[in-house]
Amino acid sequence: MKVQDLHVFKQQALQWANTFDVCCCLDSNHYADAYGEFDFMLAVGADQSIHAETGSAFEALKSFYERHKNWMFGLLSYDLKNEVESLSSSNPDRLLFPDLYFFIPKYLIVIRNGELEIIIGDSSILELITNTRLKETVSQDISIQSRISKEDYLDTINKLKQHIVQGDIYEVNFCQEFFAEHAEIDPLAVYHKLNELSPTPFSGFFKINEQYILSASPERYLRKIGDQLISQPIKGTARRSTNEQEDRVIRANLKKDAKEQAENVMIVDLVRNDLTKTAAKGSVKVEELFGIYGFPQVYQMISTISSRLDPGIHFIDAIKNSFPMGSMTGAPKIKAMNLIEQYESSKRGAYSGALGYLAPSGNFDFNVIIRSILYQSASKYLSFQVGGAITYACVAENEYEECLLKASPIIKTLKGPHKQPS
Repeated sequence: MKVQDLHVFKQQALQWANTFDVCCCLDSNHYADAYGEFDFMLAVGADQSIHAETGSAFEALKSFYERHKNWMFGLLSYDLKNEVESLSSSNPDRLLFPDLYFFIPKYLIVIRNGELEIIIGDSSILELITNTRLKETVSQDISIQSRISKEDYLDTINKLKQHIVQGDIYEVNFCQEFFAEHAEIDPLAVYHKLNELSPTPFSGFFKINEQYILSASPERYLRKIGDQLISQPIKGTARRSTNEQEDRVIRANLKKDAKEQAENVMIVDLVRNDLTKTAAKGSVKVEELFGIYGFPQVYQMISTISSRLDPGIHFIDAIKNSFPMGSMTGAPKIKAMNLIEQYESSKRGAYSGALGYLAPSGNFDFNVIIRSILYQSASKYLSFQVGGAITYACVAENEYEECLLKASPIIKTLKGPHKQPS
């Protein structure tokens, strides 16, 4: 079935979905994707759900999937790392997202190749959607604060570089939190605005009761098509220019930037190693190295690694053994995650985890939850984190500016002044 005005239909569909306690929207924003199947997915209402904490969460998900073998949408928190490795998380958690949450929807609508399909539910829901009146909302300025000062950020980067000098790590992804307390927002309106300012191929709106993820993620964590696994880590960022000629130069310079290539190849090696744990022998390969992709605010360097899943290994174990995404940790992975816990000021929780779906066939697709607003409507706490790869060659001041560049669409979406802590 063709949709006359896709933009309006998506807005109506999401407004209808948001009346339920649980819903998930995944939107490719029309980006070309050699590995994607759906342009848009909307899962609405929880027919069944699983909420699991670190300890045996992956086994619980495996049992849940084997019991139902249905469409499932959900969240994998970064802190599931503690189940994968002997690690811990003790930094303050002000959002309290579940470590793992998946639901089987009451209704599932998808758009692929421009055609609308109802996978779960009947055609009566289309009438409910098209009769939904879009409400006008007035956006309020949200005053954003930094969890750490610029001086503390720069000092931490230099400490992390000392760990590199000492041989503890080669690279680490260090992140900082921006937040707002007493923030009253309309999550759906904010998501629409963020998606308008920064449309990305792995954007998502995820609601679990009073908790929201408003994501403008450009990064795929892991995709399964048949027995093939695909991971596409991002490492390498350059600010875009509104001047067309200058923009082309920026793109060309990023493509040949030795520092950015060094950061990227470290994570490519890490992801190759992660996929090897569950791959058929000799099947891990790099499909693309140092690909340059354009987004509204930035160019990103993206590599693509693939493998064939060993037929004797469950696909949930492929997720577990490659989690969390290497681009958000560093190398060596375990030591990098220990240093992240030591030097960051906030628990990551849902941030740098993954959001996506499992299909009845065993196929799946998950993003990396970055460039995303996390919101707890009960406590009115709003948060987003940004970070980058810290290597010996990096310049602390440049890394700070890159953080602000990555945060800029969110800050612009929320419109508030950016306050530094005293």
